[in-house]
Amino acid sequence: MILIMRMKSMLSVLTLVLYLCMALPVFACTTAIVGKAASADGSVMVSHSDDGLNDASLIYVPAMDHKPGSLRAVFYSNAALDFKPQWGTSEAHRIVTKDRGPGYDIPGVPPSIPLGFIPQVAHTYAYFDANYGVMNEHQLSIGECTDKAKVHPEPEPGKRIFYSSELSRVALERTKTAREAVKLMGELIEKYGYYGTGETLLVADPHEGWVMEMAGYDMNGTGGVWVAQRVPDDQFFVAANQFRIRDVRPNADDMMFSQNIFEIAQGKGWWKPESGPLDFASVYGDGEFHHPYYSLRRIWRAQSLAAPSLNLSPWAEGAFTRAYPFAVTPDKKLSVSDLFAIHRDNYEGTEFDLTKGLAAGPFGDPNRFEGQAESVADKEGKLTTLVGEFERPLNIYRCVYAHVNQSRAWLPDAIGGVVWFGPDRPATAVLMPFYAGALDLPGSIQRADILTFDRDSMWMAFNYVANYSMLKYSYMIQDIRAVRDRFESNAFGSQAGLEGNALALWNNGDQQGAREMLTRHSDQNAGAVLADWWTLAKTLYLKYNDGYINTKAAIAQPVFYPAWWLQQVGYENGPTSYQKKPAGK
Repeated sequence: MILIMRMKSMLSVLTLVLYLCMALPVFACTTAIVGKAASADGSVMVSHSDDGLNDASLIYVPAMDHKPGSLRAVFYSNAALDFKPQWGTSEAHRIVTKDRGPGYDIPGVPPSIPLGFIPQVAHTYAYFDANYGVMNEHQLSIGECTDKAKVHPEPEPGKRIFYSSELSRVALERTKTAREAVKLMGELIEKYGYYGTGETLLVADPHEGWVMEMAGYDMNGTGGVWVAQRVPDDQFFVAANQFRIRDVRPNADDMMFSQNIFEIAQGKGWWKPESGPLDFASVYGDGEFHHPYYSLRRIWRAQSLAAPSLNLSPWAEGAFTRAYPFAVTPDKKLSVSDLFAIHRDNYEGTEFDLTKGLAAGPFGDPNRFEGQAESVADKEGKLTTLVGEFERPLNIYRCVYAHVNQSRAWLPDAIGGVVWFGPDRPATAVLMPFYAGALDLPGSIQRADILTFDRDSMWMAFNYVANYSMLKYSYMIQDIRAVRDRFESNAFGSQAGLEGNALALWNNGDQQGAREMLTRHSDQNAGAVLADWWTLAKTLYLKYNDGYINTKAAIAQPVFYPAWWLQQVGYENGPTSYQKKPAGK
């Protein structure tokens, strides 16, 4: 009887752990801003890697006119607290509705059920949308990362209906500048309530970039708190799943915040005025997700790649260290490719290099599966009794897309705004340009059901190749880079000519012709990428079939394991003679 009771108890614990693994989302993104005086061409750039296996589509939401008295639905976001079937859609689809253009009108999937409604405006702008808003037709640009707050409230109609995802979309629909966007999102939080995790949204226009951070403060409360800080024009900012704004400075020109930010902190006992300035990261945040250096290692690495002369240490005294500045001045001005190279990083060449060591296997695979530890967030259930963690890189296997947005003041919005979009994980992605003035996006970019094998899906092609490359990574990544570099070189090399031609049409009064040219260029480029990526998948299969290298020069060229790896895995203990080896040898 006692044995049965113990077994039931163990089963209950296991069931709880598995439930938590399924019920909570994967929290992880990295996002950055490059000021206009820190970029190679004078653009303001925002980057974002969306690091969670979910909806990978990039959707075009057209501009729309709305009748007086119309209401805008506010939908639940799966990215906030994972999929909740009571709010419609599915685990593979973020939004299903007829109200946001054909990209979100998905037959056969339950429609999204609104958490609530807000008054609609007469006209909404066109924008690109993913799990968070990306860029609108006026070059307003957004990036995101999830943060661990002290409180993660659940959604509740009438009390808490906004998460950062829908906030970012409303901002792109209604505003043209970063300051306007921050103020609008702050007003929405205060009026309609905030649920979900803590969040960082990077908001930029052709002139400046802002960091906006937000959080709930009570599981049963309304409203929320938020703060925003401007990134200096000559600096580089990065966030990685932890609040980055520290001292809240009243009356500062480079800072905005909710009026309740001090009152709530005092009322909760989280801060006292006599203790000094309110440190938003430590007062409203709860450190790093999962384990030490889950966030800080990425901050260190990104800032070190941008400004190696700072000689920053990878080691810190604690989660709320001030060793890493809010923003840094890069050693050289950064290009789109420089910024995306940061997202592609696996700590190569450092003491944390994930392409080295036994865990990387014989062929230098930097991917480290997390055993569901990520999925349980701050509940921290584990599927192993071992105590330990892998390093968390900037590039991660479960990234569904990443992008770098350029906003440029010297060009018309339709030409100056460009989203360089990379499907799946950054290290094996190809950056493809999509312009703010586009009339639509390629169908291959707008379809990405992770539960349906689809050869017409750009994400599927890239995810397929990325997964296959883990079999012999150090070899296959060379083949991948060769194709990637060809496309990216062509895209960057043709950018000036394409935009010059579009600008000539624009200045001659043919704005529609300019938009059509940019749309057609992106469509053709995406079509070529999709075709060549499936060809690459076939090539990798044939070339590395059965662990050999197979070419027209010779089939079954042997590729053996390196000696250091063979020694560590016990190769020398193999059957090399008929004599039984002594135990332990």
